[in-house]
Amino acid sequence: MLVKIFTDGAARGNPDGPGGYGTVLEYVDGKGQLHTREYSCGYKKTTNNRMELMAAIVGLEALNKPCIVELYSDSKYLVDAFNQKWIDSWLQKGWKRGKNEPVKNVDLWKRLLNAKEPHEVHFIWVKGHDGHPQNERCDVLATSAADGEDLIDDVIME
Repeated sequence: MLVKIFTDGAARGNPDGPGGYGTVLEYVDGKGQLHTREYSCGYKKTTNNRMELMAAIVGLEALNKPCIVELYSDSKYLVDAFNQKWIDSWLQKGWKRGKNEPVKNVDLWKRLLNAKEPHEVHFIWVKGHDGHPQNERCDVLATSAADGEDLIDDVIME
């Protein structure tokens, strides 16, 4: 089954910057009906990169069987980590990263690797704020996440 996951870290709605994430899964069932599942996280003060990682993790962890996944993100950091094999080099170096990489991000990368393990995942970068329809879909989630009432709390974010 093909599942499209649209993610975004959300800064809008919060005067102090990044504040939440949104994730929407879209898939067509065996009867040809479109289904969506939406996840959002309210305000938490953290980095935007961490929000993008959490958005991807939540989407992949929501899948209960192996799928072909197209994961859309406007985070070049997230997409390049897989498409340009950064992850492979980090694994070979024992997760040694540059001085600016927070330890919490390393924990999230490991969790993301576990979440994607059973799936065939294609990480697709959609340039932000250029009118691309897939990015517009991601952007809708940013507002949803910043204003979301259906919150998912995650201890790793604290």
